[in-house]
Amino acid sequence: MLAIDVQQLRKQFRVQKNREGLKGAFKDLFKREHTEVTAVKDISFQIPQGEICGYIGENGAGKSTTIKMLTGILVPTSGKLVVNGYIPHKDREKFVQEIGVVFGQRSQLWWDIGVIESFRLLRKVYRVGEVDFRRRLDELVETLQLQELLNRPVRKLSLGQRMRCELVAALLHNPSILFLDEPTIGLDIVVKMEIREFLKRLNREQGTTILLTTHDLQDIEALCSRVIMLDDGRIIYDGGLEELKSRWGKGREVQFQFTEPVTLREISLLTGGLDVRWSIENDVTAKVWIPREMNVSEVLSRVVGLREISDIKIFETNTDEIVREIYQSGSADAPRDLSALSSEDAGGIESDKAGAGKL
Repeated sequence: MLAIDVQQLRKQFRVQKNREGLKGAFKDLFKREHTEVTAVKDISFQIPQGEICGYIGENGAGKSTTIKMLTGILVPTSGKLVVNGYIPHKDREKFVQEIGVVFGQRSQLWWDIGVIESFRLLRKVYRVGEVDFRRRLDELVETLQLQELLNRPVRKLSLGQRMRCELVAALLHNPSILFLDEPTIGLDIVVKMEIREFLKRLNREQGTTILLTTHDLQDIEALCSRVIMLDDGRIIYDGGLEELKSRWGKGREVQFQFTEPVTLREISLLTGGLDVRWSIENDVTAKVWIPREMNVSEVLSRVVGLREISDIKIFETNTDEIVREIYQSGSADAPRDLSALSSEDAGGIESDKAGAGKL
């Protein structure tokens, strides 16, 4: 069953144009000009119940606009939008009982009162029974270790403490879908890991559907098996994270530190017949590039079996680099070739090819 069903969703805004200079400002007083800006351009996707999906894009790509339509804050210009069987902007009163929302830069807690008082007010907003509220609150407080924070005013919480409280506030009424917009923004690595573990447990144990927007791609790698990538209001990729890495990954690099000096010719002969590329860093250190489809152990066994090694390090293309290249190319379907690599990478490969040709 689908938790979210989006078909040809579009959102346009009417934006005022400000004319230049004093004369232009005077004209704007009597007759204003407007232009149409399309933030979301006929996108379609479906998210089944129980999935954690990452929704990513650069600033201005349309992520937050989409989330606001999915949560009923904005009304779509056109298209079909159904969340948990409801049309968000039409069935708002019933719909909000089914969802939880956390906006990383906006709080749903009252600033000057104790955290527990905010939770009690939200219980009344969501019409949660006292017994269910107490049971749910105790479970969430214990899981997120908030016992000492309950009587503290929200304004006296650190950012990490406040974000954990925001998660509790969004989950008090036990929603089946959780929308997270930049939930780990500005947090230190320890708090980020705690929140990620909590979200994985929530999804695993309760089957909560999670749609996550973030600029921190480590959140995506830690939580999501599927990624929807947005660029200029359009979806340019919708699929598995591993598939994206496989399609765009440059392979892996293995750095060897030898106990004795080596030359490019000597180490290239060690892997003769394999589609790998070597480069020399210094007398005793060399790197070999290995395509993703090749098993690293095949290269390691040849080198280690014939040379004495003091250290080995393996490097893999990270998700940040992959996403950056996709946005630079404008399409997630572009074939991988030399032009898609950075100039530094391309230069290294060309020099390796030249070196190999001299053998």
